[in-house]
Amino acid sequence: MNEVVKVMLARYACRSVTDYENALKEIIQEISLLGLWRSKFFEKAAFYGGSALRILYGLDRFSEDLDFSLLKKDKEFSLANYCRAIEEELKSFGFSVNVDRKDKKRESNIDSAFIKAGTLKNMLIIDIPAFIQKKVHRGATVKIKLEIDKDPPGDFCTEAKYLLQPIPFSVNTYTLPHLFAGKMHAILCRPWVNRVKGRDWYDFVWYVSRDISLDLNHLENRMRQSGHLKTKEALTKKSLKQMLYEKIDTLDFRQARKDVEPLVKDAAAFQIWSKDFFNVICDKIIMD
Repeated sequence: MNEVVKVMLARYACRSVTDYENALKEIIQEISLLGLWRSKFFEKAAFYGGSALRILYGLDRFSEDLDFSLLKKDKEFSLANYCRAIEEELKSFGFSVNVDRKDKKRESNIDSAFIKAGTLKNMLIIDIPAFIQKKVHRGATVKIKLEIDKDPPGDFCTEAKYLLQPIPFSVNTYTLPHLFAGKMHAILCRPWVNRVKGRDWYDFVWYVSRDISLDLNHLENRMRQSGHLKTKEALTKKSLKQMLYEKIDTLDFRQARKDVEPLVKDAAAFQIWSKDFFNVICDKIIMD
C-alpha cells in the first residue's frame, strides 16, 4: 500500500465492509480534490454540498458525491477537461479507476462525471483484512458522481480551506452560511417526493446545533432560479419557517432514518427524530 494512503486509512476505525467502503470512497474523494487543485480547477469553481461539509468542516457523516459550482456563469464549461487530471492523480497513488464525463441527451446547467472503481480490487490496494475480503461482492463497484453547476445562483461567498493529506493543498469552497442555504434549498425543493433524503435532515441538525447562520439572500436566489419562489414574492424568516413546518409535517421519518443510517457511525443520533423535534430545531435557526 502507498504510505500516504496508509496514513489516510489510519484515520478510520474500520471494522465492517461498510466502514472500509466509506473510508475508500472518502480517500478517493480527497485525492480527486488534489487532482482538481493541481489542474487549477478551483480558480474557476467552488466545492459545496455534503462532501464539502464532511471533508472541510468536520460533518460526522459520510457523503457520496462531489458537488461544485462555477464562480460565474459559463455555459461552455465541461468537466471533461478535468477527468484525466483526477484519474492520473488517483492512479499515482495506486488506485485502479476510470473517470468519465457523462454525456447528456438534453442541455442542462449541470455537467456531470463519474469516478468508477472496482470495490474489491481497490480494497486490496488498501490491504483490507482477509475476513473482510470474503464479504465483498465480486462485482461491487465504487461509484462517485461529480457535478458542477454552470449557472450558479447569486449572492454567495467562498473561502480557501486547507487539507494536509495526501499532501498540503487548498480547496475553494462556499462559506458555511451559504452551504447552509444550499442545504435548505435541497430540503425544501428536491424534485422527488417519495425518496426522502434523511442525510439532508441530519445536516440540518448539524448546522443548527453549531449556531451556523443561514444566508437568506442566497437561499432566495436559489429558490428563484429553480422556480420555487415567484418573482415578486419575498423570502422572509417567517415564510421560510412556515415552508419548513409544512415540510416537516409530511416527513416520513422511517425512510429518513433508513437513508442516513449507512452514513453515520452512531444511529442514536437520529433515533430522536420526530415532528416535535424538528419543529423545535426549526425555531432555533439563525438567519442573516
